[in-house]
Amino acid sequence: MRVEQTTLVALRIGAGFLFLLHGLQKLFGLIGGREVPLASLMGLAGMMELVGGLLLIVGFVTRPVAALLVIEMLVAYVKAHMPRGGWPLQNGGELPLLYALIFLYFAGNGAGRFSVDAWLRSRRARVWNMLDDVRRSRAA
Repeated sequence: MRVEQTTLVALRIGAGFLFLLHGLQKLFGLIGGREVPLASLMGLAGMMELVGGLLLIVGFVTRPVAALLVIEMLVAYVKAHMPRGGWPLQNGGELPLLYALIFLYFAGNGAGRFSVDAWLRSRRARVWNMLDDVRRSRAA
């Protein structure tokens, strides 16, 4: 396994796991968190963090999930941190912005070789190759 693929997998799984922990805090009050009402903006954020984190860990539908999580993190920054004024380091907004940048990377580049997405892509390619072989044999 190449170093690039190893670091990509580590980043995806690590970011997904840490993001999932934020969801556990919001939805279940675990890990020092405070449980929030499910039918609230914070409840929605918790669901996105829990489910999105799990999907990132396994690398399934990574690009659309990551795109949604970028939007979530930008909304979190604008609603919760920007009103405090100053730079992100002053208003506590560096974490949502860092997550947004990480998710932007995955939205643009996908999950990498070691993911459910890659497995499905290779499986789909095998099916198409098999269908092409059948068509060629019939034409011959």
